[in-house]
Amino acid sequence: MLFEKPTAGSTTLQTTPREFVIHGRTLEGAVFRPSDWAERLAGAMSSFRPEGSPRGIAAYIGYSPYCVPTSLDGVKCVIVNEALKEVEPMAWDFVTNFARDNRLQYTEACILPDAA
Repeated sequence: MLFEKPTAGSTTLQTTPREFVIHGRTLEGAVFRPSDWAERLAGAMSSFRPEGSPRGIAAYIGYSPYCVPTSLDGVKCVIVNEALKEVEPMAWDFVTNFARDNRLQYTEACILPDAA
């Protein structure tokens, strides 16, 4: 299942939030269109921000740190932080269903602490 957490009894030890990279390629390898899909998806998620972030007129225009468009090896991608699930479960469902419904490739990563 897409974006499924490890089950109880799993040997996976998770201490940091995970990130998922949704790639702009379908499972069949085709380039996903339209070309600005990553910016559109991240823009739709831009209002979901960490607790204490500026809101209203004090807020700046930008992407949420939980859903950020980028490009990897020339392919448009969106990096989705699992913390989005805690902030707004329906937004998490929207993003994961978007990837699933459009048959987009994805990879999972774990946030590593900064080197001291």
